[in-house]
This record gives sequence, C-alpha cells and structure tokens, in this order.
Amino acid sequence: MTARKIISCCLIILFNASCASSQNNNKVKEKDPVYTNALINESSPYLLQHAHNPVNWVPWSDEAFLTAEKEDKLVLVSIGYSSCHWCHVMEHESFEDTAVAQIMNEKFICIKVDREERPDVDQVYMNAVQLMTGQGGWPLNCFTLPDGRPIYGGTYFPKNKWVDVLNQLHASYQNNKKEVLDYAGKLTEGIQQYDLIDVKEENKIFSADRLDEMVSKWAISFDNVKGGANRAPKFPLPNNYEFLMQYAHLTGNDSVMTHVDLTLTQLAYGGIYDQIGGGFARYATDLNWKIPHFEKMLYDNAQLVSLYAHAYQRTKNPLYKEVVYETLDWVKREMTTKEGAFYSALDADSEGEEGKFYVWGKDELKEIAGEDHEILKSYYNLSIAAQWEGKYILHRIKNDETVASEFDLSTDELNKKIDQINQRLLTERSKRERPGLDDKSLTSWNCLMTTAYLDAYLAFNDDSFLAAALANLDWFEKYQMRKDGKLWHTYKEKNSKIEGFLEDYAFAIQMYVKFYEVTFDEDYLDKSKVLLALTDKHFKDDKSGMYFFTSNEGSQLVARKMELSDNVIPASNSVMANNLFDIGTYYYDEEMLNHAQQMMANVYNQIQTYGAGYSNWGILLSKMTNSYYEIAITGNNWKNKMQEFQTHYIPNATFMGGEKGKLPLLDGKFLDETTIFVCVNKSCQMPVSTVSEALKQIK
Repeated sequence: MTARKIISCCLIILFNASCASSQNNNKVKEKDPVYTNALINESSPYLLQHAHNPVNWVPWSDEAFLTAEKEDKLVLVSIGYSSCHWCHVMEHESFEDTAVAQIMNEKFICIKVDREERPDVDQVYMNAVQLMTGQGGWPLNCFTLPDGRPIYGGTYFPKNKWVDVLNQLHASYQNNKKEVLDYAGKLTEGIQQYDLIDVKEENKIFSADRLDEMVSKWAISFDNVKGGANRAPKFPLPNNYEFLMQYAHLTGNDSVMTHVDLTLTQLAYGGIYDQIGGGFARYATDLNWKIPHFEKMLYDNAQLVSLYAHAYQRTKNPLYKEVVYETLDWVKREMTTKEGAFYSALDADSEGEEGKFYVWGKDELKEIAGEDHEILKSYYNLSIAAQWEGKYILHRIKNDETVASEFDLSTDELNKKIDQINQRLLTERSKRERPGLDDKSLTSWNCLMTTAYLDAYLAFNDDSFLAAALANLDWFEKYQMRKDGKLWHTYKEKNSKIEGFLEDYAFAIQMYVKFYEVTFDEDYLDKSKVLLALTDKHFKDDKSGMYFFTSNEGSQLVARKMELSDNVIPASNSVMANNLFDIGTYYYDEEMLNHAQQMMANVYNQIQTYGAGYSNWGILLSKMTNSYYEIAITGNNWKNKMQEFQTHYIPNATFMGGEKGKLPLLDGKFLDETTIFVCVNKSCQMPVSTVSEALKQIK
C-alpha cells in the first residue's frame, strides 16, 4: 500500500464513520484535579486549559520528539488558542474523555501548542494540513513522525472520527512504515517549497496600473449592500480597507470609497461590534455582520482603531470617532495590565456557551430599559425576526437621524438616552460570568495596539491616547527588549520568553517610526534602525531579500518559512518592506530603498491576482508609484502645525521636523519662524508658513 493510499484510507474513514455509534460516558469532570499533565507548568492560558486533561500532553520541546524516537511512536501536534470555540468543543468531546485519552497516551506522544506563542510551529503544520486537505483552521491537529515530519492532519474531528483516525494511523505506521516514511519525505519537501518565490532580477519598474488591475478584479467580490466580501463568514480584514481607502482617495474612485464607507458603517452597526462595551469580535458568521464569532482579539481591534481613526480624518464622521473611543475604552478597561501591556484576547465562551456573556433576553432588556424600552427596541432592532437562538444580539439597521425622528427627538437627545441605556446594560452585564481572558502579552500585537493609540492621538489630539502608548512603550523596552537589543515574543507576570519572530521585529520597527511621526524625536528612528539591522542579520534571506519568519539563532523546524501573504494581520514581509521604504525615505538611504524595491519586485506579478491577500503590498506599491510627499515642519510651533495637518487625510506623505534634527531633508531648513517644506524625492517646493498653503502644494 502506498503512502497516498494510506492517507486516502484515513480520509474514507473520516467521511464515512458513523455518527450514530454508541458514546460512553467517560468525560472528566470540569478541570478534574485528579488528572494533571506536564502543561501545568506552562504560562499560556491555552495550555493551562488542558493541564487537567487525562491526555498526557507535553509542551513543544526537543525532548518530546526524542521520547517519540525512543519509543518509536507517532507524534500528535495539536494547535489552538485560548479563545478558540471549536478548540473547546474538541477538548470537551475527546480530550476530556478517558477512553479516548487512553488511546492517545498508549499510541502517540501528544504535544499541545499555543499558536499565538509559537506561530512558527503553527505555520509549518498549517501548511502541511493545507497541502493534504486543501483547507485549514483551528484546532489544528497534525500527526508527525518522531522527527517532526508530518504525515496526516486536519482541524476539528468529532469524537468517533477522531478515534478512528488515531487507530488507523497507528496501524498504518506499525504495518506500512516504509510507505509512511516515503510520504512524509514528499510532504515535507512540499512544505519547504510552499513559500518559494521567483527572485526578480530585471529592472524594478513598477506601474500604478497594477493597482488598478488588482482593485478591478477584487471589486467583483465586494458586497455592496452590507459591505465587506460577498460571502460568509465575513472577516473585518482592516488592512484591506486601509489600502482600498488610500487607493480610492488617491485615484478619485468614488465607487471604491463608497464601498469602504459602507463597510465601516455596517461593521459599526453590526453585532460583530460590541454595541455597549466597545470592541469588535473576530468575524461574523453571516452576510449582515449580525452574528459574531464572539471572541475578541487584540490584533483585530488594534488595526480597526487605526482604520477608523484614519477614516475620521477623511470624513469627520462622528460614528467613526465613537468607534475609536469606545474600543479604546474597552482596551483600557479590560485589556490593559498594570504595567501598561495589553492582554491578547477574550474568549467566545462563558459558562460553556458561545456568546452567552453578550446576548440578551427580551424581558431582560425591557426591564433594564424601563420607559426607554421602545427607543432601545428601535435603535437595536429588537424585532422577533432579529432574534438569534431565542436571544438578541444588539445591532443596528438605522442611523441616528432616523431613530431620533421616530421619537421626535434631536440626535443629541437620542444619543444621551442611548448612552444612559448602554451604561445600565453594561453595569448589568458586568454581573455575569465573564469570558475567559488570555492574559499573555505578545510583542507583535502590543506594538500594533500602541501604533493604534498613536494613530488615534494624531486624529483626535487626545493626550490620554499618547499616555497609553508611552506606557506600553515603557513596558516593551523594560521587559520585551533584551540587553543585546533582541526581542522576546511573549510575556506574562514579569516573565518574558520565546525568542522573537519576524512579526515582533516588524511591528516594533513600525511602532518606533510612528512614535517619530508623533513626536519628531529622532531617538525613535535611531531605535528603529537598530532593530532593522538586527532583523537583517538574523532573518534576511540574502538571495531573495525577503525575510524568514524565524531567526537563524532560533530552534529549527522541518521547514523555515516566509510569511508573504497579508491576512487578518499584514504579512511580516510586507510590513518589513514598508518599514524599509519609510526609514529609507527619512534617511535617504538608497540601500534600504533598493531593498524595499527588491521585495516589491518579488511579489509584483502576484498582487493583482488576489487583492485581499496583498493589500499591504498594495500600500507599498502605491507609495512607489504615486507622488509620495516628504513634509518637513520646522520651528517652535511645529506641534500646532502638525495637529492642523492631522485634521486632513494625507496617506501619501511622511512628516518630519521639530525644533532641531539631523535628518538629511532637514538640513538648512531651520529658520527663524515655523516653516513648512513640501518635497517629493528630495526636491522641495517653495517654503510656506501655513498649512493651507502647504495643502495646495499637495496634489
């Protein structure tokens, strides 16, 4: 029997195993302390969730694979994260079942991995499962040889199918080892080639037409009724809308801009947005953004704060401002540590039910709203048809003006009443059992949220936002930056660990650049250059100019991956390419700018094929193909001038200046009075003294 036939047999079993077979009652009581495995010594909330399973879980380590080799057992690498609903379901159905655990313990070495702690491990085995099955997700369960090479995998398995897979794989390994080994070799070769790119050696000449092609193909999938993509589930994908908003603004494409504003409005109206507590859930399961998958992730909310802040600069839409303030209120209230760091996520489940913390009963809402119930009913669409599993997910289908007119109120009067109702609802909700908190702090996600605070500060000139950003920076430099300048990836309770990945360096560099833009303190740019040099030394592939996800000093997996495609978070390579362009622009560093061009060239032929997967690359290409302004503001009144600039949406510009500075563009530009210089590629127009005059020089 060939290796492919072995896997085919497994697939046949998966799809034909009967769901009607008897189920014994072997469930372990909730977190039964009778069972304690090696995960009890971990800090990850996800790993600790499994510390009292009867499965003999061990954390990822070289020792685990040495044990597998010694005992000649297959390895199960089971990957998830603390707020993953289907991870909880599979744990409850299978990993808490003593009979299932007995099979796993006898026949496999079982490794539990928090994908947020070890995104490198997740990348390798996600690629493996995608190659085998054409799809991926979490929980991710991948079976490997004792040397880590994968042989089979999938995502969520119902209990009966899971048992069949365990038994079949064990039998295949015992009886057909040569075929299994051969298949593992071919699959590993496929994983290693998964991210290979063609290095473009010819002249790097780019055209804005490529962006037109990209958006034209992409627009076919726009939902022009409810915004977002025309399919479910629907993810916010904020970087997509950062790019589309920039593109529409720079090209004057009204239809694309209409789609952007439609999406931002419907997101803010939807059940995916926590209408009374602020913050967005990870995605919606329906086309209308109404029914969320209720987990709240720090990275989503960080990017959405930046997006809505930028959209407010463009439109002055009060809804966008409301979203920023409410979301950051939630971050401050529920997601910030005493050291100024940010937690990772809130679970979708509470009391064993998805969304129970967030949904409401009809009578419950009526009692809380009192005499304002009819207003609440209209504002949050509390119709019978809008119920979800007999409960209400608060969401909107009308704007403020429409609801206010229904009750003969001004919009200010309506907003005051809604604020009062929301506060009562929030107080009542706080009495419920809360969703689980993933209380680790990740360097990359923290840098994203700090950047979001800085974007909000620029948009609203609110000093509390800058204070929060500075507090997080203090935590970052104290705990996540090692004495040698390298970064740690994760933190919890004053314990930093796991060597930083490319995403940590990329978003930290981006954060430092944003701090410079806010403060004009060149120390921040100097720090960004130090991190960039470390990234080049330990992550760069000299052949392609791209970056590996893992350091050359870190533990080596069966494949060393590159993150190229933008997803719910922009790809670390696209972030690095933008960093190189931005820092190279500040310093007139041709080597950095050429490096950014090489990275762009490597993906240039792909970006028009799937816009949603190359949006951050699209932002870089826009910088390279449109007029990109270097705006210097010098003199003692630079802060006021900068704040005035930030009342406008200018995505194709970088700002610099202050009362002093050593950047090349600032040479000779410190005059007796505050002055503005608008330049493109080092060539400056006549200096002016007012923002309005400078804006006329920006096309």
